[in-house]
Amino acid sequence: MSTQCPAPAGAIATPSRKAEVQARTGMLPLVTLAIGFVMAMLDVTVVNVGLSSIEKSLATPLSMLVWIVDGYTLSFAAMLLVGGALADRYGAKNIYLLGLVLFVVASLLCGAAPNGGMLVAARLLQGLGAAFFMPSSLSLLTHVYEDDRVRARMLGVWSATVGGAAAVGPLVGGILIHSFGWRSVFLINVPVGLIGLYMAVKMIPSVERHVRALTITSHFLGVLMLAALSFVLIEGPVYGWTSLPIVSAVVVAVLAFGTLVQRERSGSAPLLPRALFATPQFAAANGIGFLINFGVYGQFFFLALFLQQARGADALQTGLQMLPMMAVIFIGNLNSGRMTARFGPRLPLRLGLTVGAVFSAVQIWLTPETPYWMLAVAGALANLGISTAIPAMTTAVMQVAGKGHANSAAAALNANRQIGALVGVALMGAILHSFSSWITRIVLAYGVVALVYALALVLVLRYVNARSAAVVPAGE
Repeated sequence: MSTQCPAPAGAIATPSRKAEVQARTGMLPLVTLAIGFVMAMLDVTVVNVGLSSIEKSLATPLSMLVWIVDGYTLSFAAMLLVGGALADRYGAKNIYLLGLVLFVVASLLCGAAPNGGMLVAARLLQGLGAAFFMPSSLSLLTHVYEDDRVRARMLGVWSATVGGAAAVGPLVGGILIHSFGWRSVFLINVPVGLIGLYMAVKMIPSVERHVRALTITSHFLGVLMLAALSFVLIEGPVYGWTSLPIVSAVVVAVLAFGTLVQRERSGSAPLLPRALFATPQFAAANGIGFLINFGVYGQFFFLALFLQQARGADALQTGLQMLPMMAVIFIGNLNSGRMTARFGPRLPLRLGLTVGAVFSAVQIWLTPETPYWMLAVAGALANLGISTAIPAMTTAVMQVAGKGHANSAAAALNANRQIGALVGVALMGAILHSFSSWITRIVLAYGVVALVYALALVLVLRYVNARSAAVVPAGE
């Protein structure tokens, strides 16, 4: 449906009036599009809380727990660019709806999984569904809200809604697991997904399609590269880093990456429009997204196991203890939208990443005996900073892309972010597997998180300079 009201007879629809009307009447489409993202976010954070319960119920080793988290992220990251291309070719709304259907079906399969292997397979299908609806949701959001200032504010509200889901995810997971068992954390997606499907059909207008070639070979190379990389990072501590399976997987990942880069440079139909790389802000913002998700999801995975295995918390206690550390995500996202609308993306990116890096570094000195309030304060301040940076990063990418490349830019950003999450969780799993001392694990885990946030800050200082970037023409 339209998000604009007709102007009174004889009135002139000025840009400011148009923005005012959009801001006042346009919240329902935003809520509709946020449902899918909220589902996916809940799924990630809820699953982290349930890892210990899954480990006991299905007798899964640590490496299988990492696959349960990263299996979803692997197919999600690997297929996001396919999702963006399909959204261009067949319509963003159609692919959004298809993704929601796949996600709901996969959630049912996760809830019924009899063993760890079947659970990983169902998680792979969940990731495929999310890869279809995630880029389409950002693209549809860009088309629904045409005014730049309104879009910036709506991105902040949208991110805050997603952040709110991340904040309550551990608590919801703890309550569900405590009351109904770990399977319920997947089955909760079914009613939420059905509501999202109904609202999307009724509330979201279709947008213009753009004919794009589907470069199957390039997509296959990307999937192969990420699958080999995942195998190396997750199974390296199990097989040994110099074992034949691991060395072979490294070779496969390198060859697939090299071939993919060559095809992207010389091919007639690249995965991403080359015009997007005309400005360094696009590549830099994607690098920032990779590093942020590396730190965020890596520390979520680590923190959930730390609270349960090192401090003796059960699932419900873990959810309660994580709640204050994650509730601030909503505040950071909401304030970031306002700051970005007024000052542009550079300021919230600089501020947020600085705070995130500093307080992640502070957590290096934590121990299993550290008073809870100290753990909660340091974690909350780090998450407050990072949640301030995330919407600004999204705005920076979408500013450059404009409407013409919104699908491709959204898919690229989400793909890089999910690859960051994939690598971050896998590396935390490797740290947990390789070292038995929690003191050593904490130093390495939070040291890595602080480092990647600092590297993201360097990218901001170097490349995100302007209040707003030039939009790439759709025809390029």
